[in-house]
Amino acid sequence: MTDADLAQALRSWRQRVTPAAAGLPDAGLRRLPGLRREELAVLAGISVDYLVQLEQGRARNPSPQVLGALARALRLTVDERDTLHHLAGIAPPPVGGVVPRHISAGTGRVLDRLHDTPTAVFTASWDLVLANPLWVALIDVSTAARAREANLVWHHFTGRPSPVLHTEDEHERLGRELVADLRRAVAAYPDDTGLAELVADLRAVSPAFAERWNDFALPRRVAERKTIAHPTIGRLTLDCDVFSALDSDLRIVVYTAPPGSEDAAKLDLLRVEGADGVGGADGGGSVDGVGGG
Repeated sequence: MTDADLAQALRSWRQRVTPAAAGLPDAGLRRLPGLRREELAVLAGISVDYLVQLEQGRARNPSPQVLGALARALRLTVDERDTLHHLAGIAPPPVGGVVPRHISAGTGRVLDRLHDTPTAVFTASWDLVLANPLWVALIDVSTAARAREANLVWHHFTGRPSPVLHTEDEHERLGRELVADLRRAVAAYPDDTGLAELVADLRAVSPAFAERWNDFALPRRVAERKTIAHPTIGRLTLDCDVFSALDSDLRIVVYTAPPGSEDAAKLDLLRVEGADGVGGADGGGSVDGVGGG
C-alpha cells in the first residue's frame, strides 16, 4: 500500500458523507458530492492544509489520534477504520479486552441530531473521544486536550480547573461515582494496559482517589443539574443526563434546559455567539475539551 492509496481512500470516504449526515448545514450547490475539505477539517479538528497534504499523498505518518478523528468524522465502519490505519502503516486499535473508543454509524447519526445541544462522548473509563461545537463553547476549554488531560477522572482528582461549579457534597459524590465507573471498566476490560496505568497513576498522585478506590463502593451515576460559570453569558444551570451506547459502551453526556426558561435563553445566545468561533483546527487532534462531568 502507498501514500496514494491513503489519499484516494480519504477522498473517496469524504465524498461519500453528506453535510446533513455530518450534522452540517447544506451551503447550496457543490461541485463535487460529499463534504468539502474545510468541513472535514473542522469535524476532525485538524488544519485544512494538513488534510490537503494527506489527500495529495504528501503527508506521511499521521498519528493514531488524527486517524481516529478522521474515522469518526467520516463515519467509517470498524472495518473501514481498520483499513484507514493499515493504509497509514499503523496497527488498528486493538479489540477484545480494551476499552472501546469507536463511535458506530448509528450512534454517529444520533449525535448528528444533537448538534444544537451541548453533547460529548466519553469511553467507559471517561476518556473524551468527541465533543460537539456547542459543548466546547459552553465548557470554554481548549481543543488540544490529549492523553490524561482528556480523561474526566484524572481531571477531577488532580484538581484541573472547570467551569462546572460543585458544592463540596456534589464534588464528593461525583468523585465516588467516577471511581465506581472506573472500577467497572477495569472489571470489563482487564487487558487494557492503559486503563491499568491510569488507575495506578491516580492512586499515586491522589490520596482521595486511593481512598475511594480501596472502599470498593459502586454507586451509580444519576441525572442531576449542573451550574456552569460561562465567561460571557454568565451562570446557567442545566440538566445533565448520561446515556449509554450499548453497541460500544460509550457514555453520551448531554446538557439541556427547560423550554422557555432563562437558562434555555442563555443556551440560545451561546448558539449564536459560538457559531462563528468554534471548531478551529490546530493541526493535531480530535478531542474537544474535558470538563463538564
